[in-house]
Amino acid sequence: MPPEAFVPVYDELLASRSFHVWTLDGGEVAGFYRTTRYPGRVSHVVLLGTLAVDPRRHGQGIAGAMLADAIARLRAEGVRRVELYAEADNPRALRFYAKLGFVHEGTLRQFYKRADQAHYVDEWVMGLLLTDDTPGAQRP
Repeated sequence: MPPEAFVPVYDELLASRSFHVWTLDGGEVAGFYRTTRYPGRVSHVVLLGTLAVDPRRHGQGIAGAMLADAIARLRAEGVRRVELYAEADNPRALRFYAKLGFVHEGTLRQFYKRADQAHYVDEWVMGLLLTDDTPGAQRP
C-alpha cells in the first residue's frame, strides 16, 4: 500500500486507542501492533493483531522487545489469555510466536488473501496463557 493511502488507515487505528506504536530513541517508528479486548465473559482475553516491524529493523530484536512489553502490560491489566492469527506459510513467524510461548490451537482454512496473490492462505490460531495457575503456562 502506498504510504499516502495508508494515512486514513493509520488515523483510524490511532483513534481506536488500541493501537500501539513502538518507537526508538529519537522517535523513529520501528513497529506497531493492535490489541482488542473482548467484552463480557471473555474480557480476560485480548486479540493481538496488526503486528508489523519496519523491514529495515528486521533481525534487531524489535518484535521480541515490543511483544514482551505488550505481554507484560496486558498481564498487569489483568489479561489472562492473548491470542493471535499467524499465516500458516510463514515458518519464521510461527517459530517466533512459539518461542514466546504461544501454542497452535487451530487452523482457519483459506482465511487470508494477500493483495498480490491469487490464492488464499491458512491462518493458525495461536494462544498464550498468562496465568500462573494454568498447567504449562509460560511467561515470556
